[in-house]
Amino acid sequence: MSEVITKSNTAPKVGFVSLGCAKALTDSELILTQLSAEGYQTSKTFQGADLVIVNTCGFIDDAVKESLDTIGEALAANGKVIVTGCLGAKAAEGGGNLVRKMHPSVLAVTGPQATQEVMDAVHANLPKPHDPFIDLVPNAFGVAGIKLTPRHYAYIKISEGCNHRCTFCIIPSMRGDLVSRPIGDVLKEARALFEGGVKELLVISQDTSAYGVDVKYRTGFWDGKPIKTRMLELVRALGEMAEPYGAWVRLHYVYPYPSVDEVIPLMATGKVLPYLDVPLQHSHPDVLKRMKRPASGEKNLERIQQWRAACPDIVVRSTFIAGFPGETEEEFSHLLDFMREAQIDRAGCFAYSPVQGAAANDLPGMLPIELREERRARFMAVAEAVSAAKLQQRIGATMQVLVDSAPGLGKKGGVGRSYADAPEIDGVVKLLPPEKISKTLKVGEFTKARIVGAQGHDLVAQPF
Repeated sequence: MSEVITKSNTAPKVGFVSLGCAKALTDSELILTQLSAEGYQTSKTFQGADLVIVNTCGFIDDAVKESLDTIGEALAANGKVIVTGCLGAKAAEGGGNLVRKMHPSVLAVTGPQATQEVMDAVHANLPKPHDPFIDLVPNAFGVAGIKLTPRHYAYIKISEGCNHRCTFCIIPSMRGDLVSRPIGDVLKEARALFEGGVKELLVISQDTSAYGVDVKYRTGFWDGKPIKTRMLELVRALGEMAEPYGAWVRLHYVYPYPSVDEVIPLMATGKVLPYLDVPLQHSHPDVLKRMKRPASGEKNLERIQQWRAACPDIVVRSTFIAGFPGETEEEFSHLLDFMREAQIDRAGCFAYSPVQGAAANDLPGMLPIELREERRARFMAVAEAVSAAKLQQRIGATMQVLVDSAPGLGKKGGVGRSYADAPEIDGVVKLLPPEKISKTLKVGEFTKARIVGAQGHDLVAQPF
């Protein structure tokens, strides 16, 4: 019994005040339940608490005054206050957040129905007690769990499913329509990964550009601040989060919607890697129409050219299908011309293969497998020529390389990747033995290297 009391006395204590309606009360219950589940003590008083949470009401003037007064009392009595609830989402006259304007010293402010955001603020200001369900899992990244990738890079999924109905694809029938993860959950996982030593975060989904469409880009909360559930805001937040860790953020499966244009300045200024994985699949408008893809080839070409004008360092990788049902020689030639003109840095290609349940199987004009494979080979010859020419242009440049392999501290060299190389799908940078005896290479760390040659899809570099 005495042991239980001792543990209780050492647990961090959170004071809690709940104001407003029954809906606010249920929000309070959820927060209190989570606090208790994580081992925090809770209290209805300010005294003796390590911090205080005030769940506010902002419906009428009297409720606003009561909430602001209560926040003031909590600050005076305790000094460490987190504000949640309806008043937390209320704007001040002239702009800005009303609570922060009236009480700028509060630790964090969230709106209603923000249990996770409140818990994130609590964790940031009052580390939680030991959590055996997470803390004792070997080789885990806290809330991010166990990863199967090497410890220096990790994938983070931001949504599930897809709203497109491409005729060659059955993913929506298996995974359903787009369901975006709450932005606070994504950012919480990202922070755990960066804190655990991840140096490259790879953002994935079925359609990264559509993030938040299903929830109408609703406002979530992160670190007590409102943030839209939208790709631009997510990518900006990830870039800012990665910066103190010196980590990379890489974007995959980005459909070329006009909204992507807003992300390019983040790449040009170094907030995220100037790299886009864009699944184009084809270039000819008629083929794209049969595929039920969301954009025409001409618009894709214009968009890529605009991206390169705004961010000359941008690397575009893509995947394509050769021999789609009904594809004519003229349509295929259009694709080859597109590859040369668009200068796709990295490209993969599949010969069309009927997938059980795909609508494209019922389209007229199924091509012989030999012709499909022949077109795939012709496409890859063009794609590889474009890529090889691009790699030649990098000779003489200095690049930052993330080391993936370095036996014996890299004394005999190693293998890494530049910003232009996603793991396992792009090329690598073959690192020569360092010229300086004191220079070592370590997996998961960056090294500067001078590009001295190119071999196929790969670069050869001298670390220094």
